[in-house]
Amino acid sequence: MQTKHYDFSNKHNPKIQSVKFENNYRIKGSEHWQGQQYAAFRNYHSEWHDQGWWHHHYNRVVFISGGWYAWNGGWWLPAWGYAPNAYYAYDGPIYGYNSLPPDQVIANVQSALQQQGYYQGEVDGLLGPQTRGAIADYQRANGLQETAAIDQPTLESLGMS
Repeated sequence: MQTKHYDFSNKHNPKIQSVKFENNYRIKGSEHWQGQQYAAFRNYHSEWHDQGWWHHHYNRVVFISGGWYAWNGGWWLPAWGYAPNAYYAYDGPIYGYNSLPPDQVIANVQSALQQQGYYQGEVDGLLGPQTRGAIADYQRANGLQETAAIDQPTLESLGMS
């Protein structure tokens, strides 16, 4: 599948409520996801740090759709605490490819899922509940681990990676 570039404003979608920070939040069920491709989910726990900490620990931090994300070895992570009122539609890792920022990865997944009839929403670059539901439906229908998130096996199955 051809990677597209979408032009989004850096504002959040008011129809999707921001997730709230929970110290040491863990992704439910991820302890059962087997394989190295799911290690980022099993190891993820949300952390709250200031801008200096994020820049000291990660060489790529970007502002997308109202929130800050840090690049960590192939994954985008919400940079909780980078800005006091940041907006996140999802608290967890987002697998990246082709050096795309997280909103572009999400938008390309949304577009691919639209083309296949799994996603009826707007291509907005946010990993909100409707997008996560469409991803889960796609994963279930294609024999993939049901993470409801953007992971490497799902991107590969969609022809992206």
